Amino acid sequence: MIRERFSLTGKTALVTGASRGIGRAIALGFAEHGADLVLSSRKAADLEAVAEEIRALGRSATVVPANVSRAEEIDALATTLDERGLAIDVLVNNAGTNPVMSAIVDLEPRAWAKIMDTNLTGPFLLCRALAPGMAKRGSGSIINVASNGGIQPAPGIGAYCVSKAALIHLTRCLATELGPSGVRVNAIAPGLVETKFAEALFQGPGYQEFMKRNPLRRHAQPEEIAGTALLLASDAGSYATGEVIVLDGGSSL
Repeated sequence: MIRERFSLTGKTALVTGASRGIGRAIALGFAEHGADLVLSSRKAADLEAVAEEIRALGRSATVVPANVSRAEEIDALATTLDERGLAIDVLVNNAGTNPVMSAIVDLEPRAWAKIMDTNLTGPFLLCRALAPGMAKRGSGSIINVASNGGIQPAPGIGAYCVSKAALIHLTRCLATELGPSGVRVNAIAPGLVETKFAEALFQGPGYQEFMKRNPLRRHAQPEEIAGTALLLASDAGSYATGEVIVLDGGSSL
């Protein structure tokens, strides 16, 4: 009976930043558990490769490229979903950026805006577009991929940490607002994960310091984040909302 609660059969999930890393792992994990997928990121060609992997698992995969930091592209994505009759049951706001390593006071305003537009405004825009439909149907799950940096500041990525802290609070506000409609909103806060996005963090003495204070003495793989996303997306996590699940190997202890 518990196994059945992890099933996503009959559900359609939209995953942003789905072309690689955590987003790809979540999309494939959902497909393995019965979900059909809508994949989004900026580049269609990269998404098509993931779509083929999903179709090989016997599930449908629809590619809808969009830059989540641009309101007009989110509007176009929502229009495409309506035109194709795709109702989203699970939204995973995974797309994120950190274009520069810098102290906050040294950061160019343009870089600050890019970080906030992608990491915070993008999830807001997608929730604004898709949550009303979930609420009307009386069910849905929204999963925001935050970061343990949104809980504990990290040097050199201060603006990124601020954006993820705000995303965590957006999660809690949305959970409060949407809960009475049957829509759950939760966040995952990963630590260091082996992805192209995090490549710079594996270089230099900072990584060795991380290893010393991490009880598991290792970083994570994307699939280790996908398991928690499956919990939150499925009926196995049906009583969880407003939660922030930290997956950092104990680094923040």
